[in-house]
Amino acid sequence: MNFHTRKWVKPEDLNPNGTLFGGSLLRWIDEEAAIYAIVQLGNQRVVTKYISEINFVSASRQGDIIELGITATEFGRTSISLTCEVRNKITRKSILTVEKMVFVNLGEDGLPAPHGRTEIKYVKDQFKDDGLPE
Repeated sequence: MNFHTRKWVKPEDLNPNGTLFGGSLLRWIDEEAAIYAIVQLGNQRVVTKYISEINFVSASRQGDIIELGITATEFGRTSISLTCEVRNKITRKSILTVEKMVFVNLGEDGLPAPHGRTEIKYVKDQFKDDGLPE
Protein backbone atom coordinates (compact mmCIF):
# COMPACT_ATOMS: atom_id res chain seq x y z
CA MET A 1 0.00 0.00 0.00
CA ASN A 2 1.31 3.42 -0.92
CA PHE A 3 0.80 6.28 1.51
CA HIS A 4 0.35 9.58 -0.25
CA THR A 5 -1.98 11.71 1.80
CA ARG A 6 -0.81 13.28 5.02
CA LYS A 7 -2.80 15.27 7.55
CA TRP A 8 -1.58 17.33 10.46
CA VAL A 9 -3.79 16.91 13.53
CA LYS A 10 -4.75 20.41 14.67
CA PRO A 11 -6.74 21.68 17.68
CA GLU A 12 -9.97 21.90 15.66
CA ASP A 13 -9.69 18.16 14.86
CA LEU A 14 -9.76 17.06 18.52
CA ASN A 15 -12.53 15.60 20.66
CA PRO A 16 -13.04 16.54 24.35
CA ASN A 17 -10.53 13.81 25.29
CA GLY A 18 -7.77 15.64 23.40
CA THR A 19 -7.47 12.97 20.70
CA LEU A 20 -8.39 13.04 17.04
CA PHE A 21 -12.17 13.16 16.60
CA GLY A 22 -13.29 10.04 14.73
CA GLY A 23 -15.67 12.04 12.56
CA SER A 24 -12.82 14.22 11.27
CA LEU A 25 -10.77 11.16 10.37
CA LEU A 26 -13.71 9.47 8.65
CA ARG A 27 -14.39 12.63 6.62
CA TRP A 28 -10.73 12.67 5.50
CA ILE A 29 -10.87 8.97 4.58
CA ASP A 30 -14.09 9.32 2.58
CA GLU A 31 -12.77 12.35 0.71
CA GLU A 32 -9.41 10.78 -0.12
CA ALA A 33 -11.02 7.49 -1.13
CA ALA A 34 -13.45 9.35 -3.41
CA ILE A 35 -10.55 11.19 -5.05
CA TYR A 36 -8.73 7.87 -5.51
CA ALA A 37 -11.85 6.32 -7.09
CA ILE A 38 -12.30 9.34 -9.39
CA VAL A 39 -8.71 9.04 -10.60
CA GLN A 40 -8.96 5.28 -11.08
CA LEU A 41 -12.29 5.40 -12.93
CA GLY A 42 -11.65 8.62 -14.85
CA ASN A 43 -15.02 10.04 -13.82
CA GLN A 44 -15.88 12.74 -11.27
CA ARG A 45 -19.31 11.21 -10.71
CA VAL A 46 -18.66 8.58 -8.06
CA VAL A 47 -20.51 8.02 -4.81
CA THR A 48 -19.73 6.13 -1.63
CA LYS A 49 -21.85 2.96 -1.52
CA TYR A 50 -20.38 1.04 1.42
CA ILE A 51 -17.82 1.33 4.20
CA SER A 52 -17.06 -1.78 6.26
CA GLU A 53 -16.67 -1.91 10.01
CA ILE A 54 -14.27 0.64 11.42
CA ASN A 55 -12.15 -0.25 14.43
CA PHE A 56 -9.90 2.42 15.92
CA VAL A 57 -6.83 0.64 17.30
CA SER A 58 -4.85 3.64 18.53
CA ALA A 59 -5.35 7.35 19.13
CA SER A 60 -3.80 10.35 17.48
CA ARG A 61 -3.09 13.60 19.32
CA GLN A 62 -2.60 17.25 18.41
CA GLY A 63 0.58 17.75 16.41
CA ASP A 64 0.67 14.20 15.06
CA ILE A 65 1.10 13.73 11.35
CA ILE A 66 -1.02 10.91 10.06
CA GLU A 67 -0.99 9.35 6.63
CA LEU A 68 -3.68 7.58 4.66
CA GLY A 69 -2.98 4.71 2.31
CA ILE A 70 -5.62 3.62 -0.17
CA THR A 71 -5.46 0.76 -2.67
CA ALA A 72 -7.96 -0.64 -5.16
CA THR A 73 -8.74 -4.28 -4.39
CA GLU A 74 -11.49 -5.10 -6.88
CA PHE A 75 -13.14 -3.66 -9.96
CA GLY A 76 -16.82 -4.42 -10.50
CA ARG A 77 -18.81 -3.53 -13.61
CA THR A 78 -19.95 -0.19 -12.14
CA SER A 79 -17.97 -0.12 -8.89
CA ILE A 80 -14.52 -0.08 -7.38
CA SER A 81 -13.60 -1.56 -4.01
CA LEU A 82 -10.82 -0.05 -1.93
CA THR A 83 -8.98 -0.73 1.30
CA CYS A 84 -7.59 2.02 3.53
CA GLU A 85 -5.02 2.12 6.29
CA VAL A 86 -4.34 5.14 8.49
CA ARG A 87 -1.14 5.30 10.50
CA ASN A 88 1.04 7.73 12.41
CA LYS A 89 3.67 9.03 9.97
CA ILE A 90 6.45 9.18 12.56
CA THR A 91 5.85 6.03 14.63
CA ARG A 92 4.21 4.00 11.81
CA LYS A 93 1.69 2.81 14.43
CA SER A 94 -1.67 1.86 12.89
CA ILE A 95 -4.61 4.06 13.84
CA LEU A 96 -7.29 2.21 11.90
CA THR A 97 -7.91 0.00 8.88
CA VAL A 98 -10.98 -0.01 6.68
CA GLU A 99 -11.08 -3.42 4.99
CA LYS A 100 -13.57 -2.46 2.30
CA MET A 101 -14.98 0.70 0.80
CA VAL A 102 -17.13 0.56 -2.32
CA PHE A 103 -17.65 3.47 -4.70
CA VAL A 104 -20.11 3.41 -7.59
CA ASN A 105 -19.44 5.04 -10.94
CA LEU A 106 -22.39 7.16 -12.15
CA GLY A 107 -23.41 8.28 -15.60
CA GLU A 108 -24.68 11.75 -16.47
CA ASP A 109 -28.20 10.58 -15.53
CA GLY A 110 -27.04 9.85 -11.97
CA LEU A 111 -27.48 6.09 -12.36
CA PRO A 112 -24.76 3.41 -12.01
CA ALA A 113 -22.77 3.17 -15.24
CA PRO A 114 -20.11 0.71 -16.42
CA HIS A 115 -16.60 2.14 -16.17
CA GLY A 116 -14.64 -0.41 -18.20
CA ARG A 117 -11.66 -0.51 -15.82
CA THR A 118 -10.12 -3.79 -14.67
CA GLU A 119 -6.85 -2.86 -12.97
CA ILE A 120 -5.16 -0.14 -10.95
CA LYS A 121 -3.93 2.83 -12.96
CA TYR A 122 -0.66 4.21 -11.60
CA VAL A 123 0.35 7.85 -12.01
CA LYS A 124 3.65 6.88 -13.64
CA ASP A 125 1.72 5.02 -16.35
CA GLN A 126 -0.69 7.88 -17.08
CA PHE A 127 1.97 10.02 -18.68
CA LYS A 128 3.86 7.47 -20.82
CA ASP A 129 4.40 8.41 -24.45
CA ASP A 130 3.54 12.05 -23.83
CA GLY A 131 6.73 13.18 -25.58
CA LEU A 132 8.26 14.57 -22.39
CA PRO A 133 11.52 13.24 -20.94
CA GLU A 134 11.11 11.02 -17.87
